[in-house]
Amino acid sequence: MSAVWNYFKVNEDDKTKADCKLCSAKLSKEGLKGSAAFNTRNLIKHLKSQHDNEYKEFTHASKPTQPTLQQTLARREKMSRDNPRAVKITQAIIEYIALSDQPLSEVENVGFLRLLHVLEPRYDVPSRRYMTDTELPKLHDSVKKHIHSLLQASSAFSFTADIWTSSVSPVSLISLTSQWIDESFTPQRAILHAKQFRGSHTSQAIAHVFEEMLQTWGIPKTSVHVVLRDNAKNMIKAMNDAGLPSLPCVAHTLQLAVHEGLLAQRSIADAIAVGRKIVGHFKHSALAYSRLEDIQVQLNQPIKRLQQDVQTRWNSTYYMLQSLIEQKRVLGVYVSEHELPGYLTAHQWALMEKTVAILAPFEELTKKVSSYDTLASDVIPAVTVLVRLLNRETDEDHGVKTMKATLLEAVKKRFSDVETNPLYFISTILDPRYKDRFFSNNTAPEAKLHLKQELQMMSRAEAEESQAEAAEPPAKLFLKAQASTSSSLDTVFEEIAKEQPQAAQPLAAGAAIELDTYLGEAPSPREDSPLKYWGVNKIRFPTLAKMAQKYLSAPCSSVEKFPYMSFTNFPLHKSGFCGSLRSPPEGTLS
Repeated sequence: MSAVWNYFKVNEDDKTKADCKLCSAKLSKEGLKGSAAFNTRNLIKHLKSQHDNEYKEFTHASKPTQPTLQQTLARREKMSRDNPRAVKITQAIIEYIALSDQPLSEVENVGFLRLLHVLEPRYDVPSRRYMTDTELPKLHDSVKKHIHSLLQASSAFSFTADIWTSSVSPVSLISLTSQWIDESFTPQRAILHAKQFRGSHTSQAIAHVFEEMLQTWGIPKTSVHVVLRDNAKNMIKAMNDAGLPSLPCVAHTLQLAVHEGLLAQRSIADAIAVGRKIVGHFKHSALAYSRLEDIQVQLNQPIKRLQQDVQTRWNSTYYMLQSLIEQKRVLGVYVSEHELPGYLTAHQWALMEKTVAILAPFEELTKKVSSYDTLASDVIPAVTVLVRLLNRETDEDHGVKTMKATLLEAVKKRFSDVETNPLYFISTILDPRYKDRFFSNNTAPEAKLHLKQELQMMSRAEAEESQAEAAEPPAKLFLKAQASTSSSLDTVFEEIAKEQPQAAQPLAAGAAIELDTYLGEAPSPREDSPLKYWGVNKIRFPTLAKMAQKYLSAPCSSVEKFPYMSFTNFPLHKSGFCGSLRSPPEGTLS
């Protein structure tokens, strides 16, 4: 702001004019008509002609001061490492490296050094060794201390764990990611470990590593609600040996079920094999791809590449079939002019189109369960919807009935115990979007009875101020498929949610009244957040909310579409610890 405003102020009635503080004269501020911007030329002229002393003060204040030689040299002198501004810049650099998964050699990058020199010429960038030996452990300790404080505020944790091999070196790694819900019902997530796993991957070795990781963070086994794992036998036995409750990854289980269905019908498997050959031909020939792109341009179609499938990911086969169907016309022109290692018949094209239609709900469900905010409570409703869709018969099933029937049986087999497992059915009832609407006819009463017993035990334990945890064995439950007249995944979800709930058994007074009242209300919309619901209603249903805080902490998949922002791709500290410095959108680890 110009120093002239020390002698003027904007007129309160007319913003285009200014009042002189010395003589109360009203002056116009020059500027373009209708513009909010003005200049101070008239104000300076008035000051010069009417107030000589003040004008001299103004001109003196407006003159730029010439820096002294000492000031000039000080501006060029490099800052010491312990200079407050240098410390702040160094901390920002190591956080940038960690948060962006940059290599530590970034501090030696010419472009990065030039950028810092422009921003702060006096800053001397520390060496790579200094960042590795000093700043990285300092940041590691700071994050670890922060996460420790967060863990101490909770008493129930869910975990996801995985073992994988590095793509750049023959090193096996094991990870442990914690997930919990704080008192405000905000989900928290942190990668606690990502360490090298040497030796044979036996169940005993895995169980031992798990116990070590939990001990490092001071988390007792009684605080472990559930561990999400894959379906490998060594992982299943390891959790049993360690005495930890566990659930399989739903995305992996869906992969196994769909894989069985795709291989069940020979005609579909043959069509997929031919499609794979066609895609492989273009993947290995730049000339063939350029010809394909030329045909796409000639037919006024967008230039798209065919998708190659991967055997370990069923949805990659779905994407491959989808890309082939999209390029059906283009491939027809191509094969008339050039050779292909195979070509699909009209019957095979029809089979592929029907296969894609049947697998579409599986693909939609796979994407949803692979999202960072999907919970274990989503599993029973998802299975119920899939069974209802697969039970539905249409005229389009001709030619793919065997695959569809196999998919139905695979889903029933792979998810046969979801309605008998308290980790699933309690979380489903406590999810306000589902409650007791998605259970089979004969399972909801048993599930509610089991939950009622847990509530009574929790109330009794709280009354006695006891920390002991109790659990009753679940009753034997059964799964019964239901029919549907709709083929849309979302439509079937809404259809089941609106169906009348089954009659509940009379409940005793106390905490069970909360359950009776809660289940008597209509379910929330499916797009609503169950955690936000409990954050609002924890005062109405205090006992249910406490149980929801535990059971809704469990994810349903260890496959995250949201990339964890942590040190997982970063050189590890000697302890093997990898703390999460950033959090998913709904987390608050920052």
